[in-house]
Amino acid sequence: MQVTVLDIIQLMNEIAPPGMAEDWDNVGLQIGEQNWPVKKIWVSLDPLLDVMEKGCQAGVDLIITHHPLIFRPIKAIDFSNQLGNIIELSLQYHTAIFSAHTNLDSVQGGINDFLAEKLALKNLTVLDGTRDHSGSSPSWGLGRVGELETSVTLDRFVKNIKDRLGLDWMKVSGDPGLQIQKVAVCTGSGSGLMKFFLASPAQVYVSGDLHYHDARDAEQANRALIDIGHFSSEHFVVDMLSDRLERAFRQRGFDVSVVPCLLEKDPFRLC
Repeated sequence: MQVTVLDIIQLMNEIAPPGMAEDWDNVGLQIGEQNWPVKKIWVSLDPLLDVMEKGCQAGVDLIITHHPLIFRPIKAIDFSNQLGNIIELSLQYHTAIFSAHTNLDSVQGGINDFLAEKLALKNLTVLDGTRDHSGSSPSWGLGRVGELETSVTLDRFVKNIKDRLGLDWMKVSGDPGLQIQKVAVCTGSGSGLMKFFLASPAQVYVSGDLHYHDARDAEQANRALIDIGHFSSEHFVVDMLSDRLERAFRQRGFDVSVVPCLLEKDPFRLC
């Protein structure tokens, strides 16, 4: 059975329906043709030039990324810059790029649920379900709010996160002795959901890319923030999605290998 880019697109649209993406987002096929054959897939967080170069050298037919390659209309294609170079490689090697971004953030069982699960949160609800009009309790949307089995101090919760996510550092705002029972999470850049966090019953918000004024707002509300970084809050999508695709391929009888890309590193480091 010959598997094509279109077959993978249809499967990915089942995993993360494109209609769940934010209006500003650009999900789906970024480069390539739907009829290109697929035997080998890489999954990565970002559509980096290094990922594309190494993928082409390794005979990869499709790279599935979380962050899209193209956010805005392209006015020119210059093969001397990174975007143009990636497009050139795609055409030369017939290596397509597909993105599942905020739709994979929002869907039930997606990346936000996965982060909540890794933090041992129960009884999950959606943090921002304003785009889901299915009823009074939205089934999908950005972020999650959940409960810990038992209440812990903020300092203890920070240590638990480090242990569970394997992190060496994070930014924390709030009283170290604040009792934490309910937790809000949002993968990626969470600053835009601060108003939903402050309107929620959660005592702490775990996300990435949180700002100084976010910390001040949380401080005034006697809440806490834990900024684990954009990369750390999302990079586990590589293993999560690789495992899910591998199971789906076995069920459908697809003779396609899927490999988590191990090339990416957090662009920030502590000095």
